[in-house]
Amino acid sequence: MRSPCCHYGSVNRSNPHSSDQSIVSGSDFLQLNIDDAPMGRRSDWLAQQLRLAISDHRLPVGSRLPATRVLAGELRVSRGVVTEAYQRLIEDGHAAGRGRNGTIIVAAPAVPPEVPPTTPGAPPQPRALFAAAPGADIFDMMRAAPARIDLSPGVPDLAAFPRSAWLRAERSVLASLSASDLGYADPRGTPALRHAIANWLARNRAIRADPDEILIVAGTAQTLSLLGHVLHDDGIPAVAVEDPGSLGARQHLRNQRLDTPAIPVDSQGARVDVLHRMGVPAVLLTPAHQFPTGVVLSGARRRELMHWATENDGLIIEDDYDAEHRYDRPPVPALRSILPDHVCYAGSVSKLLAPALRIGWVLAPPKYRDALVAAKRFADLGNAALPQQVLARFMESGEMERRLRHLRTRHRRRRDVMVDAITTHLPNAVVHGAAAGLHLTITFDTEFADTDLAASALARGVKVQPLSWHTQRPSRPGLVLGYAASSPTDISEGVATLGAALRRLP
Repeated sequence: MRSPCCHYGSVNRSNPHSSDQSIVSGSDFLQLNIDDAPMGRRSDWLAQQLRLAISDHRLPVGSRLPATRVLAGELRVSRGVVTEAYQRLIEDGHAAGRGRNGTIIVAAPAVPPEVPPTTPGAPPQPRALFAAAPGADIFDMMRAAPARIDLSPGVPDLAAFPRSAWLRAERSVLASLSASDLGYADPRGTPALRHAIANWLARNRAIRADPDEILIVAGTAQTLSLLGHVLHDDGIPAVAVEDPGSLGARQHLRNQRLDTPAIPVDSQGARVDVLHRMGVPAVLLTPAHQFPTGVVLSGARRRELMHWATENDGLIIEDDYDAEHRYDRPPVPALRSILPDHVCYAGSVSKLLAPALRIGWVLAPPKYRDALVAAKRFADLGNAALPQQVLARFMESGEMERRLRHLRTRHRRRRDVMVDAITTHLPNAVVHGAAAGLHLTITFDTEFADTDLAASALARGVKVQPLSWHTQRPSRPGLVLGYAASSPTDISEGVATLGAALRRLP
């Protein structure tokens, strides 16, 4: 049965020869009144009204928009006004053109509903969220905090998730699955996915790996937790980390009772000379696209790192979190490709497809491989096998490469929009890491608390992360801004809001 919310009223029975019987003839659709639109900005106004209707579920996912000629007639505007508004929804990822089937709503903005402050479990007010040092649940609290525009880093364009291709892969897997495939699987992961990942890494990261070397995990977060447990049991007390560097990564390591001494990062990447002096046996790095600064570990630093690892039998944990997303520079080889015996390589599909899949992989040196498999076995008996089979089919079909090419185009455009908006609204900000990735970092020469700016922005409906969350030593104030998951319109509006918030800081 068709849901009533997918209709726009009853069929116009005064014209039995109407060419589109599913859409009302009249002006009932969303109660739109073109007189409310600013002169010269009718397409902007219409696109915004449609976004609001999608957000509050008056236009649910799967519903069809009126034909452009029909809505233009009802609003008494040119068809071009409606066509342009629909095109903006398509570019935002909220709608898709389906030829004769019209324009379909395919995704809603991921904005959590407002929760009254008196409700138990309500998200904290912006000032309270940024008032103290971030705790273990800070990212859960941030995700729950309501905002009109979310510029948090680390999320790809979720609205562009390839639903049709994923469904095809899922149907194909289910059609060929044997009864025994529904039982308990190898805790290392299904052979099909480990083979597909070995091929992916060889093609895209210059890593030669046997499928038996690959362990499937629930994202890089689990890699850090499992490896932290193994290292602690091996008597290793600390893992050095980049500074600035990922707060989340530090939290996972510290949860396994490991210290995380800081290695400064400069324009060439992590300071390996400092690592030499520390005397720690392990280090966590993001060499292809340092988080959050975006710098690439230079050739000289890589040679220093190889010397450190071989001389000290050191372990390098390589978090290759978004190396495939590059726009203005050539690819950077993974450390694992040149130093396999000393590198524990971690990757996932969180930045390629969606974090919701919770699928990642780790290639550990022989010294730690069996212990990691054992830790995974006792943690959860292995990842769910069905999603692994589907992902394997999706990857081997070539859909992952097609997805990546599509994302690079969309992300590059959104990156450019954010850089332009920063130039306009935050002219004193310095932009870092624009050549690749899913985020930008901006820093300021003036002195203020970046947590105050993040709190002020959230109070105005824009969600960002302060750079100070990701530092252990004093640093210039700054923000880490994600652009991949937001529409160009939201990016421009969000950065403009940041500019207004910065001007009003005391």
